[in-house]
Amino acid sequence: MSEAVKRLDKILECIENIEFIFNDKNLKITQAIEDKVLKPAIRMNIIRIAEQFTKLKDNNEFKILENFTSDDLKGISAVRNYIAHDYDSTDDNIIEDVVRYNLPVFKEIILKIKEEDKK
Repeated sequence: MSEAVKRLDKILECIENIEFIFNDKNLKITQAIEDKVLKPAIRMNIIRIAEQFTKLKDNNEFKILENFTSDDLKGISAVRNYIAHDYDSTDDNIIEDVVRYNLPVFKEIILKIKEEDKK
């Protein structure tokens, strides 16, 4: 398995960690994001996702990165920086948007890439 595919697996694992939080507790996204215990777990997984994308970029894995829009890649990086550098005042609505809209798209693209990689 290539290093790039391992990075995609780590991103997928983080997305599934976030999904597990909602499914295990049977919570709505807004409830989980506001929960004092779950909120840091969700944010840390978003940071981990962004860092894996950065490592893909640093390793010149442009063939993989071209599957994602530049806006999505810039957006996840910006959210990572926002969480990491302004943690206490991070807007929960931004986190909710990432979880609700971006992560399902990332997951779908990664699963497609992994399927094509098997061929």
